[in-house]
Amino acid sequence: MDAGFIILILKIAVIAVTVLLIGSILAVWRGNYRLHGRINIVVFVLTIVALIGLEVIARMLSPPRFFETFFDDRDATFELGVHLCFSMPAAGVLPLMLYTGLTHRRWLHVRLAGLFLALWIGTFVTGVFFLPTK
Repeated sequence: MDAGFIILILKIAVIAVTVLLIGSILAVWRGNYRLHGRINIVVFVLTIVALIGLEVIARMLSPPRFFETFFDDRDATFELGVHLCFSMPAAGVLPLMLYTGLTHRRWLHVRLAGLFLALWIGTFVTGVFFLPTK
């Protein structure tokens, strides 16, 4: 499995999660909190599966291909670094947001959602438009 294919799959996952997040925001805007919560659980699961999948592929199944793509090309290394500056904090905020939502801590949940949304926009832009699929 080559690194470009892995990145393409991750781009598709980021787009799918983004569509789900838009649906989640629309659900809460319409007052359907139950649907909002269920969509967010799916978002959480998809994000965790993508992160674990990337780590398994990059670190265990085909590390030479993955690393030669990113570490032999200075631009790709920089773009991956910028992407990780958004995606890793977003992945850290996501479980907190899920917990506060499930435990009905609305005040904190809404503030974490704002932070997550800003980080996710950065994740989307850098992940979809800047990461190379060589």
